[in-house]
Amino acid sequence: MSFAVKICGLSTRETLEVALDAGADMVGFVFFEASPRHVSLGAARELGRQVKGRALKVALTVNADDAMLENCIEALQPGLLQLHGDESVARVRDIKQKFGLPVMKVLPVATATDFAGLPGFAAVSDRILFDARAPKDATRPGGLGVPFDWHLLENIKLTIPFMVGGGLNSGNVAEAIRVTRAGGVDVSSGVESAPGIKDPDMIRAFIRAARDADHAMTPSKIASSV
Repeated sequence: MSFAVKICGLSTRETLEVALDAGADMVGFVFFEASPRHVSLGAARELGRQVKGRALKVALTVNADDAMLENCIEALQPGLLQLHGDESVARVRDIKQKFGLPVMKVLPVATATDFAGLPGFAAVSDRILFDARAPKDATRPGGLGVPFDWHLLENIKLTIPFMVGGGLNSGNVAEAIRVTRAGGVDVSSGVESAPGIKDPDMIRAFIRAARDADHAMTPSKIASSV
């Protein structure tokens, strides 16, 4: 499966267009009111139409009930559901079965003990996204711009694709890819000039850096360059 670059938390037509033009494989939209990146259903509908098949649309929710998920799906018409809360294995399985869409479960990471639930989630998900664990006093999930120790993923063995996020930016994404050998990367605050405000130049720089790093990690490409 090809390497995937995901730009998450997009909320304006202008920055969405930048991400699409720069070659993002996935574009994420946040349905969580506590986030500065939250989009209304109406805005999601318009932004979703703008994508026009140029990237995979991802709907990010946090402990959403079925009614909320149904509304998000109707508005965005996503190709992937990103579950960013503390959903159980059973809840992830039920969401996938009920809505018939691929699911990416986000697992927060701070120490090796955080992988205890990984086998269960991997069995019911289509992708796993490893993100930094939020501080104890945080009002929303995610690393909030701070990376976790990527070396914790060095010996991870999964039969489904996994991505890495949390504190990534154009300056460190190559190292994250090198260490984790992830099948994709996810960025949000790392391409922002202020919380919720995406920066076009930072989006372009991140995608370029991630592509260059993936190219360097591909054995066939390395061999052909020797």
